[in-house]
Amino acid sequence: MIKKINKNADRLKRHKRVRGKISGTAETPRLSVYRTLTHIYAQLIDDVKGHTLVTASTLDKELKGTFEGKDKKAQAFAVGELLAKKAKAKKIDACVFDRGGYLYTGRVASLADGAREGGLQF
Repeated sequence: MIKKINKNADRLKRHKRVRGKISGTAETPRLSVYRTLTHIYAQLIDDVKGHTLVTASTLDKELKGTFEGKDKKAQAFAVGELLAKKAKAKKIDACVFDRGGYLYTGRVASLADGAREGGLQF
């Protein structure tokens, strides 16, 4: 019998393993990434208090009309820049990167590059 590999279960296993090693604080929150087929979401989380400090996604009002003709990697880069801009407004300079169990390539790497370009350090 052929068994189909459940990629999301494997991703969640990797995510759980990574989350055991990294944690965000108020000074250096955790930059968590989640992606779907059409959108990408990022948030800065203070794990000590369990609060989300800043969020950004492709669904944000600030980015709504700017994606005409752009590919998904360019959209992810813009989300990273927006997240960094919102973080700077809340006086957050550094964070730890949580790739969410995804491979560090494509849209995830592009979001990280956009966040670095915007001024976040990790």
